[in-house]
Amino acid sequence: MRDTGELRRALADYLRQNGLEAVTAWGQERRLRPGRAVAAVSLRSLEGGAPGFQDYLGERYDQEKGQWRELYGKKVELVFGLDVSAATAEEVQAGVDVLGTALGRGGPEGLRCVGFSAGETAYDPAARRYVCPAQARFSAWAVAETGEKDAFLDFEVKGESKV
Repeated sequence: MRDTGELRRALADYLRQNGLEAVTAWGQERRLRPGRAVAAVSLRSLEGGAPGFQDYLGERYDQEKGQWRELYGKKVELVFGLDVSAATAEEVQAGVDVLGTALGRGGPEGLRCVGFSAGETAYDPAARRYVCPAQARFSAWAVAETGEKDAFLDFEVKGESKV
């Protein structure tokens, strides 16, 4: 995955595959959908410590160019906002339960959930919905490979292997 939009979409897709409606941006038609909870997926932070790709990860053979490329990386932590909204407090709680179960199974391919928290459900009169703030932390690697002139080509966020 190469950008934060891709990361948000991957997590929203994962949640939908596990039974919870999820969106990456609020639209009025989804927010007011009766009978179901909806999780709003946002990326709240991406932290990786010192700048640069300081950890040597090995080499990868590029068959197209017939050469080896060095891989470098750094461990990063992604914190996603997963605020759950519904018409009733009961629907919100059911959505939070599904969210917790889905995250307990892991996450999108390559991302490993390392923490989940949910706050107190409250009524939001402006939205005419009940909302429970929630967030999940994921551990991943930002990986870059060198090109022909030993400059970094691009980077990609890759997760850890699932155990």
